[in-house]
Amino acid sequence: MTSAPRVTVLGAGFAGLSTVRELRRRDPSVEITLVAPRAELHYLPGIIWIPSGLRKREDLVIPLDNFLRRQRVHFVASEVTGLSDDGRVVHTAGGDIVNDALVIATGGRFIKKLPGIEHAITPCEGITAAERIRDRLSEMSGGTLAVGFAGNPKEPTAVRGGPMFEFLFGIDEQLRREGRRERFEIVFFNPSTEPGNRLGPKAVKHLLDEMARRGIRTHLGHKLSRFEANKVVTEGGEFAADLILFMPGMTGNAWFDATTLPRSPGGLLQADAQCRVPGLQRVYVAGDSGSFPGPDWMPKQAHMADLQAAAAAANLLGDLQGRASKETFKVELICIVDALAQGTLIWRTPERNWLFPSTRLLHWAKRGFEWNYLRQYR
Repeated sequence: MTSAPRVTVLGAGFAGLSTVRELRRRDPSVEITLVAPRAELHYLPGIIWIPSGLRKREDLVIPLDNFLRRQRVHFVASEVTGLSDDGRVVHTAGGDIVNDALVIATGGRFIKKLPGIEHAITPCEGITAAERIRDRLSEMSGGTLAVGFAGNPKEPTAVRGGPMFEFLFGIDEQLRREGRRERFEIVFFNPSTEPGNRLGPKAVKHLLDEMARRGIRTHLGHKLSRFEANKVVTEGGEFAADLILFMPGMTGNAWFDATTLPRSPGGLLQADAQCRVPGLQRVYVAGDSGSFPGPDWMPKQAHMADLQAAAAAANLLGDLQGRASKETFKVELICIVDALAQGTLIWRTPERNWLFPSTRLLHWAKRGFEWNYLRQYR
């Protein structure tokens, strides 16, 4: 190509922004266009601290103007509506964008088909959801809190359970600090008898032991039937709930339906080990949008999105330069399950699975990681 190649990146979440950084680090000349509704990063791992007041909206919304200027990125504030010409043209609400290579990093969408799901708050939908939890808790004088999650049966990796354990333990700790815990019953529910099994067997035992220690009741191993305004109903019984926090499984974005992109059985974009979308030239996917080969415990988390973004950027530039590039990403789950006062570190790779017991130091490590991670975008 005689002129600088044009790369379009869709999405301003972890995968999209990591792709931008990696592209610019490897190639100062490539033209990068970033498409997202707003030029800001919402740091969703931090929303677990909103109910307690440890974080506010302004702490977690990072304007990207300085970052985009430093990286010399053209930003288009718009919603993606579709693709044509095998990905070479991106359709947005504000017009079409032509590219020489495309990275799709628009995240996932929660499956909201369960009857009565409007009665539940889905925390990871964003900062507004966490603020609703904060406000509801402050209004309540007592009652039953129900916290649970489920998956996508056609896509084992498309589940986000880790944050729900953090909301569970964080709210328990918050109510204790406020001197109100005895007025609340907390129930954790999950269709599996081993919730969190993607974190590993030691983690499942630790999490269930921690629930027992904190007096959190469990309702496990029963498929969900529906929610009502003040009730959770499963095939194995029902229980009252004055506030329901529920994370459903994930699937692909609605705009995927307006394309010919190959889809997995669970609705995500098919990807190979190099983050390429099969059957299309120079179209890549990173983060929650993709269904990647690997173990069924492969996490949908920011760290994994960053690793996939690095591989996608390397292979994209190799393809543009006409050289064989087959970089893959490491499959690695790292998380600190935080409980306001302390945290538990869980680390899993194909070779090992470690759990480091709860300490206050790990809580501060999570806060320190947040500060350091966001510094590159401020």
